[in-house]
Amino acid sequence: MKVQDLHSFKQKALQWANTFHIAACYDSNGYSDSYGKYDLLLAVGDRAQLTLHSDDQAFDKLKSFYDQYQNWIFGVLGYDLKNDVEQLHSGNSDRLLFPDLFFFVPQYLILIKDDEIEIAIGNDDILDLIDEMTVTDHTVSSIDIKSKISRETYIKTVKELQQHIVRGDIYEVNFCQEFFAEHAHIDPLTVYRKLNHISPTPFSGFFKINDQYILSASPERFLCKRGDQLISQPIKGTAKRSADPEEDALIKAELQKDTKEQAENVMIVDLVRNDLTKSAIKGSVRVAELFGIYGFAQVYQMISTISCSIAPNIHCIDAIKNTFPMGSMTGAPKIKAMELIEQYEFSKRGVYSGAFGYINPEGDFDFNVIIRSICYHAATKYLSFQVGGAITYASDACDEYEECMLKASAIIQTLKN
Repeated sequence: MKVQDLHSFKQKALQWANTFHIAACYDSNGYSDSYGKYDLLLAVGDRAQLTLHSDDQAFDKLKSFYDQYQNWIFGVLGYDLKNDVEQLHSGNSDRLLFPDLFFFVPQYLILIKDDEIEIAIGNDDILDLIDEMTVTDHTVSSIDIKSKISRETYIKTVKELQQHIVRGDIYEVNFCQEFFAEHAHIDPLTVYRKLNHISPTPFSGFFKINDQYILSASPERFLCKRGDQLISQPIKGTAKRSADPEEDALIKAELQKDTKEQAENVMIVDLVRNDLTKSAIKGSVRVAELFGIYGFAQVYQMISTISCSIAPNIHCIDAIKNTFPMGSMTGAPKIKAMELIEQYEFSKRGVYSGAFGYINPEGDFDFNVIIRSICYHAATKYLSFQVGGAITYASDACDEYEECMLKASAIIQTLKN
């Protein structure tokens, strides 16, 4: 069925989805993507679900869950599943309390590609239900946003991390900080719509687990599988866009040749290449694009694409586990970087810098990186978002802080009137 007004349909479909306890929406916002299969996926309701924490052999249980149902599954992988992959731990404060892993088999699944609607699970009656929905947006009252750490503490911590680089412990580490609001009374769907309007991105999404919400404007793909190919597209390198076309073009050109940003990017490319070899047919790992520059509403990003042919004995869940957590949000060497992240960050990451996405019945999948995202616990009224960046020997701590604020700008604009 051809959809006549895609924007209107999406708004009504989200309104309908939000009446369920479990819902997941992935929206490409019209960005062209060589590896994307769909423009929109909307999974609603749960016929079965799996909720786990990082000490529960989570990936093995996810594999059993997928094998049991052999169906579409949708879900979230929290960053702290690192403890399931390596001998690591998480001890920082966590007020969101998301599960480390949550997947569900949907009751209803709508797929859209090139304005064609497919009801993959369910029947056409749900289109009538969607058509009858009234879209209700609430006023987004200004939220009192606080930072977990001060600018001075951030700068001090960056300099301490750089001492580890000087000593040779690491080459690069992704250091993040949390911004939060207590007693935040929001309508999550309204906030998601506003964020998606201000910052439309190719891996955006709305994920609802009962009274917990992820409202995402992510520009980054973590990992996807297409047939026998695995593809990862890490982001490293950011520049603020300009409203002036000539200046904007100059900013893009300067980011393209920025040796510092290239150095950050290539370190993570090497890390991802190494991660992919764990699942790859020998000799098949290749860099399809190095230092590609892509424009979004607020920023230009430097994105590289690494791919491989997956070995025939590798289960799709193992391919995800072999690369998790993503290199762009950890550092190099990866395990030492994650140890330092735990030591120096002030908040548990939880779902932030994890991933959400889907796996289809054939074992193909697509997962984003949960960045540029608002997390909200409706029962406790606690709202949080985190931002970070790559710290290298060449990093300037003050510049890194300003880059964090740039990455947070769309969320701050969404939450403050």
